Amino acid sequence: MKKFLVIASGFICLFLNTQAQKKNIDKVVAVLGSNIILLSDLNQQYAQFLNSGNTDDPKIKCYILQQMLAQKLLKQQAEIDSVVVEESQIDEEVEKRMRYQIQKAGGQERLEQFLNRSVLQYKDEIRPDIKEQLISNKMQQKITQDVSITPLEVKKYFDGYKKDSLPDIPTEYEIGEIVMYPKLTKAEKQKYHDKIDALRLRVKSGEDFAFLAKSYSEDPGSAPDGGDLGFFDRTRMVKEFTAQAFKLKAGEISPVFETEHGFHILQVIERRGEQVQARHILIRPQNTQASLDRVKLKADTIYQNLTSKDPAKKMPFSYAASQYSDNKESQYNGGMLLYADNVTARTTFIPADKLEPGVFLIVDTMKVGEMSTPTRFTDASGKEGYKILYLKNKIPPHKGNLEQDYAKFKEKAQQEKTDKILSEWFEKRRENSYIRIDEDYDDCDELKIWSAKSKSAQK
Repeated sequence: MKKFLVIASGFICLFLNTQAQKKNIDKVVAVLGSNIILLSDLNQQYAQFLNSGNTDDPKIKCYILQQMLAQKLLKQQAEIDSVVVEESQIDEEVEKRMRYQIQKAGGQERLEQFLNRSVLQYKDEIRPDIKEQLISNKMQQKITQDVSITPLEVKKYFDGYKKDSLPDIPTEYEIGEIVMYPKLTKAEKQKYHDKIDALRLRVKSGEDFAFLAKSYSEDPGSAPDGGDLGFFDRTRMVKEFTAQAFKLKAGEISPVFETEHGFHILQVIERRGEQVQARHILIRPQNTQASLDRVKLKADTIYQNLTSKDPAKKMPFSYAASQYSDNKESQYNGGMLLYADNVTARTTFIPADKLEPGVFLIVDTMKVGEMSTPTRFTDASGKEGYKILYLKNKIPPHKGNLEQDYAKFKEKAQQEKTDKILSEWFEKRRENSYIRIDEDYDDCDELKIWSAKSKSAQK
């Protein structure tokens, strides 16, 4: 049975969206039950495809229309099954996509000029489409939520491979890390606190918050937009930020407060139920040589305890990671790094070509069971620190087999089973749904299974 591709939600495109265009070129290209798909909607999705850097290929419209029909079918069933999404979830997704579009356009003003409408108006326009996407995704999750796989099914899936077609598995590493960032003393932090407090006083005296955020904030994601973070709920921000944002009224300015990112002041713009729109200014304290020397000394001490020959002093790596590592993702996972691709679930086994270059250069010279001496590094955000690496395991390149790669084949077998269940679900629902597709798309191979129903519906 032909696999059905999972719906890609995509971003709502910014093109072919004026009322004049709709009046001139619009028509119904497909009908599914009581739902219609307009040519303008299809063109919007195709324009987003082009806007993502893809080559112009009109045949892609066949695939896009197939995805749109699938979404309508899921929406139709969701209405029957009373599947809904929370308004706060829709708000969050709208804000997420708007931040992406604003960043891509180079700021809110440029985006509004491009759209020839305000961001607020555009949000209202895209909200129904986003709501439909979220409901359709939730319906799809409901269909497949009980899919499970047994060891016997995994073996059957593996046995279906011809020996010469088994995948080549590259070298994989299982690596632990303890990451330590410098901690500034209160005296070292004071000048940064004073700097942002001076900005707070300027706002209090009447200066424009957004202008000061653009000029001084060290948050690259929000500074170009005057510090505006859009709407967010209590789960999105760190707890110190959330505490300030949800206790202020619209227009109020917070005192200076500190989070793991630095010193902030924020202003609440609007409160909407359990959603707050706020803007902030961030000042990031910079490491001093003294703070780097202190964390280096701490890292050296931990390394000595990890590698001690004295059993009474020797410290287990997993314990050291839970007590001292500043990496929150691996801290309570025994310090082990995790990897996930589009095929396998999150795993501790990482392909060599997916490792950070700096990490690979260190572990490639290590023996299994060894730990590296503390190494100075700079992370993606520019923060400096020290890390200790532990090479727990190294698997040489090999042909895929159940003994070493059971988790990979289990994930693939489960995905195949999920695809089959989805295909069967869509096939059954198509048979019981009214479908009509415009004859302009008769040559689309992707739509054959849909257009067959379309042809019979027109007889």
